[in-house]
Amino acid sequence: MACKFLDRCIVREWFCIPMLLPLPKANMLFLKNKIRSKFCCSYADFDDKPDSLFFNDGQRRIDFVLVYEDESKKMTHKRSDRKKQKRKRQVYESNLINNGLQLEATRSVLDEKLIFVKVHAPWEVLCMYAEVMHIKLPLQPNDLKTRDSAFNWFSRLFRVDENIIKPEQEFFTAPFQKEHLSNFYIQDKDTFFNPATRSRIVHFILSRVEYATKNNVKKFGINKLLDTGIYKAAFPLHDSSFRHLSTDPDCPSERYLLYREWAHPKNIFKLQPLDFIRKYYGEKIGIYFAWLGFYTNMLIVAAVVGVGCFLYGCLTKDNCTWSQEVCDPNIGGNIIMCPQCDKVCTYWNLTITCESSKKLCIFDSFGTLVFAVFMGIWVTLFLEFWKRRQAELEYEWDTVEYLEQEEQVRPEYEARCTHVVMNEITQQEEHVPYTACGKCIRMTFCTSAVFFWILLIIASVIGIIVYRLSVFLVFSAMLSQHISGTETILKYLTPQTATSVTASLISFIVIMVLNVIYEKVAILITDFELPRTQTDYENSLTTKMFLFQFVNYYSSCFYIAFFKGRFVGHPGNPVYWLGKYRNEECDPGGCLLELTTQLAIIVGGKAIWNNIQEVLLPWVKNLIGRYCAATRSEKVVPRWEQDYHLQPIGKLGLFYEYLEMVIQFGFVTLFVASFPLAPLLALINNMLEIRLDAWKLTTQFRRMVTQKAQDIGAWQPIMQGIAILAVVTNAMIIAFTSDMIPRLVYYWSFSVPPYGSHSSHTMKGYINSTLSVFNISDFKNASKPFSPSWFGNQTTCRYRDFRYPPGHQHQYEHNIYYWHVIAAKLAFIIVMEHVIYFVKFIISYVIPDVSQKTKSKVKREKYVTQKLLHENDLKVVKKTMGKIADKIFKGVDSAFRPKAE
Repeated sequence: MACKFLDRCIVREWFCIPMLLPLPKANMLFLKNKIRSKFCCSYADFDDKPDSLFFNDGQRRIDFVLVYEDESKKMTHKRSDRKKQKRKRQVYESNLINNGLQLEATRSVLDEKLIFVKVHAPWEVLCMYAEVMHIKLPLQPNDLKTRDSAFNWFSRLFRVDENIIKPEQEFFTAPFQKEHLSNFYIQDKDTFFNPATRSRIVHFILSRVEYATKNNVKKFGINKLLDTGIYKAAFPLHDSSFRHLSTDPDCPSERYLLYREWAHPKNIFKLQPLDFIRKYYGEKIGIYFAWLGFYTNMLIVAAVVGVGCFLYGCLTKDNCTWSQEVCDPNIGGNIIMCPQCDKVCTYWNLTITCESSKKLCIFDSFGTLVFAVFMGIWVTLFLEFWKRRQAELEYEWDTVEYLEQEEQVRPEYEARCTHVVMNEITQQEEHVPYTACGKCIRMTFCTSAVFFWILLIIASVIGIIVYRLSVFLVFSAMLSQHISGTETILKYLTPQTATSVTASLISFIVIMVLNVIYEKVAILITDFELPRTQTDYENSLTTKMFLFQFVNYYSSCFYIAFFKGRFVGHPGNPVYWLGKYRNEECDPGGCLLELTTQLAIIVGGKAIWNNIQEVLLPWVKNLIGRYCAATRSEKVVPRWEQDYHLQPIGKLGLFYEYLEMVIQFGFVTLFVASFPLAPLLALINNMLEIRLDAWKLTTQFRRMVTQKAQDIGAWQPIMQGIAILAVVTNAMIIAFTSDMIPRLVYYWSFSVPPYGSHSSHTMKGYINSTLSVFNISDFKNASKPFSPSWFGNQTTCRYRDFRYPPGHQHQYEHNIYYWHVIAAKLAFIIVMEHVIYFVKFIISYVIPDVSQKTKSKVKREKYVTQKLLHENDLKVVKKTMGKIADKIFKGVDSAFRPKAE
């Protein structure tokens, strides 16, 4: 058999023909070289054109670049391993050529070990795969007249200059069909498929071409070759440098324009050129920046109202009667508080909390209630108006029917399709990666793994709580407080403050560490789950990551808001946690200020950490890479090599950007009642975030492969869930965490007879009525403080609760004030929730998800598509059938016509 001469780079379509006699060695070598020249890529030297985007012939555009390390120059692997890698790569490249792609290899200018394989897709290949992928392409220009908005004159002030970035022309589009080629709007074959679409088609081919077969299982796809190190990188090219225009007259320099008019910090107050972003980076990135920009614009309204509520608190804090009583030496100065821990804690004076009570007056005011109700309505308006905006983008960017027509099965899913099942709809056999039983086992395993990690997070939160309980004893002993103490530091540094700040910092560190670990675990679990499409994959990963992040970020805030200080008992009978640690108590003003501190540390620390991780690290890596390249050589570097030294975007793309913003959205909505300035801080952060993300994509990362996206995916229902939960959490924060309800109950009921002694409604005496009395002789030995009774003849101390005093027949039991407050809190929660939910329902019903203008555009496009692609065919068929019918009728007439005599 003469098949032995065939090289491993021969594709599977090349068949070996048996011969009677073996070929001479020279003939075998000649034939092998002929086959290599046909099926392996050609080599070309760099032509010293740094901005060129074409092969050396200057005609064929580079649609993709593959990078590998020359096996003959590798010294780190065994020779057999290097041969295997080379063989797989050669088979892969030969199969690429067999699929119609054209390859040209060039050796690196800076590193002779690197080989750059440039990939070009000819017109015929683009047409064939555009039809396979159902890519929508222009039919004719959009002829619908658009009405200018009344606010156009205002928005024009913030738009990008149209002379620099021209508005994209709108077209009616339809899925490409080669047989209807003449009906599509083709002015130039070279520009009919834009660079983003070309790279998307080429990546589709790269992901499905085989490179080996082992045990009758085909191995294919560029992703696996990248994972195994056979290729070091695969990416489409940026079209120019971001610093200057391209020297190539055929290059539009879109990257430079994006940097200048979008990513540069000077454009922080400008609107984003979304159509231009979508054209260069694709719909998936475009819709992220559209959503982020829309969210940021909506935050302007929330920030204005939040600042108004904050200023209202600042202006009215001097009229805060209960804070004045705390700071009054004749009232708060005469109130001796009971120790807040066993043994080491001592008695303390209420005036120590004077500064915190003044700050609390700013946040715990009537404006906070108004703002919480407003935010419940704001979040509904944001989600409903985003649905409308999203529907407009779906039409304008041709993704209305994307999921049904365009999305392809993931190569990883296809590779595992070994089981045959019957499709109930088509009644045909189809291949799936696992049986129903196997799918059930996978889902059970994945769900169990997710719950295990969530329980691990809860365990870490419990550990933080144990830290808080134990370290409070230490700080209480170290920061000894005396009634007569006049040190300034004691006004600010109390055991509660020190415990809260250190616990928040430790909680933040634990959150960051667990994030790094769980990120890898979530990807492994989702890979094992094996979703069918990329959208399914991302939605599954999104759900897992958000569940984890929700518990990770918000659990400590939920603890402070709803559990801390709720189950503490009273000094004579304290409640112990785990039978050992005495439960924490809130400051006499409540835990609202501590919740604000926790939010500030987590949100601020998270923003700083993310900026370091996302912006500073890629910048430093690229800076080091450029410095090393400059020290090695001063040669002219081609575009593909410049892009190779940029950072890869990663498999998950903008997943972490979405996650960061949705976590922020949760902080802005779930706990906004404790911090009205949260929307303002989020607004400032997002204005910077848009430009930082744009700068990062444009300058620090390789160009992403364009991907379609119909919407923001699973993030939409997640935000809707947060919006529903936010109403409950803010109502409960106002009811249980703040002191608003007890103050209102006192003002309207307990300040006047029969419960009070004042002649009119007032807040005077509120502090005295909310602090219960305890007889120090009733202390148990386990909780009795070590410090002697140095405060004279006083035999009682005060604590925060509503209980009967000692000597009463129901001493230390909850009094009537307590039950009035509980009833008022429950009534407030029910009323506030129902009112906001009712308003949310009305808003959702009144605002349609799709505007009438968008509906008209969709109907017009369907009509034009029907007319151009289907009715014209019917006319041709009718015309052809009419001719055939005429011939038939003529034949019939001639058959029955009498013969001429």
